[in-house]
Amino acid sequence: MSMDELSIYLYVIGSGITVVVFYSYIVYLYRSEKHGKKDYEKYGKIALDDEIDSTPVETNPEPVNKNKE
Repeated sequence: MSMDELSIYLYVIGSGITVVVFYSYIVYLYRSEKHGKKDYEKYGKIALDDEIDSTPVETNPEPVNKNKE
């Protein structure tokens, strides 16, 4: 096995792993949106409405306490 063959095999394996990871992430996003866990379409509004005085996309569920001990 020459170095050229090895680099071709590694390229094909790496590309295959990248495709599997990418499509797994797409399926995860689709399922979480379908089950109502997250609404990723509303995050698209961040790019369109990014003024300093615009309303937040989500509220913070826990109040921020700066004096934690």
